[in-house]
Amino acid sequence: MFAETRPKLIGARVARVEDLRLLTGGGTFVDDLHPPGRLHVAFHRSPHAHARIVAIDASRAASLPGVAAVVTAADLAGLVKPLRAPSKMPDYHMTTQYPLAQGKVRFVGEPVVAVVAASRCLAEDAVAALALDYEPLPAALDPHDAAAPHAPLLHDEAGTNVILARAFARGDVVGAMAAAVVRVRMRLRSHRKTPVAMENRACLASYDPGRRALTLHSTTQVPGIVRDALADFIDLPGLRVRVIAPDVGGSFGGKGSVYAEEVVVSALACRLGRTVGWTSDRIEDLVTTTQAFDETVDAELALDGDGRILALRADVVGDVGAYSIYPWTAALEPVQVASFLPGPYRLANYAASVRGVATAKPPTGPYRGVGRPISTFVMERLIDVAARRLKLDPTELRLRNFVGEDDFPYKTGSGIVWDRSSFAACLVRARDALDYPAARRDQAAARQAGRWIGIGFASYAELTGLGSRIAAAPGMPLNTGTEAVTVRIDSTGAVTAIAGSASQGQGIETMLAQVIADELGARFEDVRVVQGDSAALAHVTGTYASRSAVLAGGAATLASHAVRDKVIRVAAHLFEAAPVDIEATGGRVFVRGTDRVLGFRELARAVYAEMGRLPAGLRDDLEATIRYDPDFGTTSCATHAAIVEIDRETYAVNVIRYVVAEDCGRLINPLIVDGQVHGGVAQGIGAALYEEVIHGEDGQILTGSLADYIVPGATEIPAMQVLHLETPSPTTINGYRGMGEGGTIGAPAAIANAVSDALAPLGIEVSELPITPERLYRLIAAARTRD
Repeated sequence: MFAETRPKLIGARVARVEDLRLLTGGGTFVDDLHPPGRLHVAFHRSPHAHARIVAIDASRAASLPGVAAVVTAADLAGLVKPLRAPSKMPDYHMTTQYPLAQGKVRFVGEPVVAVVAASRCLAEDAVAALALDYEPLPAALDPHDAAAPHAPLLHDEAGTNVILARAFARGDVVGAMAAAVVRVRMRLRSHRKTPVAMENRACLASYDPGRRALTLHSTTQVPGIVRDALADFIDLPGLRVRVIAPDVGGSFGGKGSVYAEEVVVSALACRLGRTVGWTSDRIEDLVTTTQAFDETVDAELALDGDGRILALRADVVGDVGAYSIYPWTAALEPVQVASFLPGPYRLANYAASVRGVATAKPPTGPYRGVGRPISTFVMERLIDVAARRLKLDPTELRLRNFVGEDDFPYKTGSGIVWDRSSFAACLVRARDALDYPAARRDQAAARQAGRWIGIGFASYAELTGLGSRIAAAPGMPLNTGTEAVTVRIDSTGAVTAIAGSASQGQGIETMLAQVIADELGARFEDVRVVQGDSAALAHVTGTYASRSAVLAGGAATLASHAVRDKVIRVAAHLFEAAPVDIEATGGRVFVRGTDRVLGFRELARAVYAEMGRLPAGLRDDLEATIRYDPDFGTTSCATHAAIVEIDRETYAVNVIRYVVAEDCGRLINPLIVDGQVHGGVAQGIGAALYEEVIHGEDGQILTGSLADYIVPGATEIPAMQVLHLETPSPTTINGYRGMGEGGTIGAPAAIANAVSDALAPLGIEVSELPITPERLYRLIAAARTRD
């Protein structure tokens, strides 16, 4: 009698299948592709923040040996369209970005001329031989200055630098503020960050004149979006445009938009009929990859005498840079700051205004967390300051105000709906893991010894796995809320899954293989996952917004069930048994309670090759493509707890203990989730303590190398204790929730609260990120002067 039982893969700590090739040098990245006859592109980039292009003399550059073409905006006219990101949001001004600057430049580093040559060195030599004449124009680099009525305009057609505005309102904020016993008011500032992926941006375009077909290999996390954009911008039918994202060495959102370089390289391949490629160097990447986290928030929180939150109001000013990025628009980050500001708290009265202001800096775009690291920083700082005013423990104040179990589903003041999640349980688990009473006793003893040690908590909620009922950016017409997966058993019994996702290191191949093996009844080692190819499915977008487990996992589940049903119907006929008695597991099908068993290979042979064994109605391919839409999405949450010590001589902040208690629903692979949390916290520590893009008064970047733009290394990242609460989502297939961005969301606020707690005896409250030694020195010096 056959009765095979195999351990479930969903929930198991399965080693990542990607790691063998990635850790042994067997991966294939865009810059590994060197087809014969490849040409290389180098760009002349604007040396000015804002200037009119007066003249371009390319004659000397074009005459140099090895140069195939020198191209300006005029040469691309009629061949490509400009990048314009539309939105239905009121008070939004669409900007026009030409792939090569036309008329004037709007930030240092904007591409103006493309040189194509036989090697990158020859192309750079030709760039140096170009002669350009610019007329510098006034430039507003501070968003508050740029928002002033008579500020120099970046986009004359908009008539203003405030290219987007939005407001949220719920309840009677004015009345609640007037009735409050405690009101906490702060201006909080987060400075610009940039993703620093291991792999710089790169793209390689090939054009087949015979088929009139363009293939672009790109370091992108959104190959489907790039494909659709190129089909529009270069006016080619979609079937003649293919975008492939091979192995990608990290992204963190920075490779989630359509870039001018991708359009230029593709247009050059079409024009020259050659393979044309570009790989940025680190300076280019730091200067031109979209940046983020550049907001100033004036916020006020009102509470009653028992510490119940009565109202919150805020004014958000986002520095969105020179252009509204495609397709997400410049509204992506600043509007999400205001949208998520209420966090996991009950809040009857809420008012917020948002302005996105164009400045002569590189555009801002997606970055891991998108707005929520800032909203969490603001809200959690207000909570801690209020707790000090009320003489309440900060964890107790949070517990008094969390959305409760009986409140779900809960609609926030900005209109976001939280489904059932573990807001309070995460805080309690993190507090217990920290051994909070003992940590406070140790802190008191350390203070007696003259040490600056602080404890900080931060709780947040985020919307993950967005469905089609809510746009990733407000008013954006692109539907990013669905995902399709094809599952196929071939004639050998092997399983191929084709997904619209595009991994940048998250372990998606492993995660999807686990889901499919369990739901289909296949062996894990027999499942191959294909992704990152716009030609694989009718509609793909990519991987972003903590969506892969929810959307791709959900679609893979549905497709696996559809194929499993076919397998069972075939097996039932072959076994002459009822379908209800057939089971599939471990790549085999069998009749329960008997010794009759078939492997997937034998069953597939019966379907595809041994035509006489099955009637026509059962000879259908063992394949299904299913699209999944989770409608609104689902809630993930966590509490982060940090203990820090500030060096009294250097003012450096050392994170000496870190705990995360998170709820991302049913876990598919805890090992991968741990890795996501660890990596996210590392980036959050960078945002809290180290990373800052700085521009000079002339718009020149002052942090154009990794000697100046500081990212944390292994020695700056503490050991972490990660606790998982598995509250299955009530709104998604299998109860999955997203987790990819969570670590980055909670860490900056937790560390800021810990630093403020360490300096509480001096009356210091942190209101600016990153918390650099210089900023701490100035805060402490000012506090001592007051004393």
